[in-house]
Amino acid sequence: MTSPAAVAIAGVGAIACLGDDSASLYQNLCAGRSGLAPLRRFAPEQHLSGHAYEIDARDDAADGARNAGRWLARAIAEAIDTAGLDAAELPDIPVLVGTGLRELRSAELWWTGRAELSAADLHFGPALRKRFGFTEIHTLNNACSAALYALGLGCDLVTSGESEAVIVAGVDTITESMFGLLARASGQGVDRIRPFDVDRRGVLMGDGAAAVVLRRGGPARGWLRSVGLNCDAHHVTAPNRDGIAAAMREAFERAHLEPRDIDVVFAHGTGTALNDRVEAEVLSDHFDLPNAPLVTAIKSMIGHTSGASGLHSVAVALETLRQGVVPPIVGLRKPAAEASALRLCRTATPASDLRIAQVDAFGFGGVNAVALLEAAS
Repeated sequence: MTSPAAVAIAGVGAIACLGDDSASLYQNLCAGRSGLAPLRRFAPEQHLSGHAYEIDARDDAADGARNAGRWLARAIAEAIDTAGLDAAELPDIPVLVGTGLRELRSAELWWTGRAELSAADLHFGPALRKRFGFTEIHTLNNACSAALYALGLGCDLVTSGESEAVIVAGVDTITESMFGLLARASGQGVDRIRPFDVDRRGVLMGDGAAAVVLRRGGPARGWLRSVGLNCDAHHVTAPNRDGIAAAMREAFERAHLEPRDIDVVFAHGTGTALNDRVEAEVLSDHFDLPNAPLVTAIKSMIGHTSGASGLHSVAVALETLRQGVVPPIVGLRKPAAEASALRLCRTATPASDLRIAQVDAFGFGGVNAVALLEAAS
């Protein structure tokens, strides 16, 4: 039964390289499709890695100028529509946006003389106010867990009675500087993201945005039971086992749930040697392995969407709880030793009676976030 403290997730929106809305994204993920493609936005010969998980330009700027704001607005519009919100309600609803890079791609283009840019263009507020009439917009920059940090704050605003409804969103676009840095950090080119695979080589970036509408009650696509947050500040880039474990425990305690209650885990799963090992070890410690939950990692198909990645997993997890099919980890051929005991989904996995999903997001600097979701009924 849903906890009285649970927050209704009334609407969902998402855009990524595999779909322009949350439904098509979920369908393509379950079909095992991959958005991996040769670099279009940058010159491949200038980088160690020649592929990424880019959104096809179509109506957007092919070079990436202001695309983050465009995708953010699309995801929010879908979430508003699926929640059935009226335009007259929007000025009273606070908006929380999690992002890692904001409009850095636009700044790169401005710096090289290929785009115009003003200070206002670096903040999503002006464009969102103009399109939707929002009056209160806050941006959280908490690296790869930014959107789940925003989700935790949104949950607090609703449960405390501060707001009747909150819109939470996450967005990021691939930037040339971060793309190059990540490839160099691995010391080799990365051909694709292979979460938990023994031959994983590193992470590749992806484009996208996701959004949800939270409110105190009413019709729900799913329920947010809790978000566990901490900052262990262990290392600039390396994850810390104790910090991640503490975030999981906090999520369980806040939701009044036990590890045995979890049916499926949407892992952070970046395909990097250290992150995957630490996450797999913590999951193995927390769950009774013979009866452990199913584990998937959607970055294998849409790339690492940075600040938006946690909310992308939330959007897909909600649809998974509704549809009863867990998307696969594409490219997983041989699980690494530390992950071999986990119930990793190598193919789309039908699962009856899915009730509780766990979503992990861990960022640079030890900003850890774990969200627990419950099926709508």
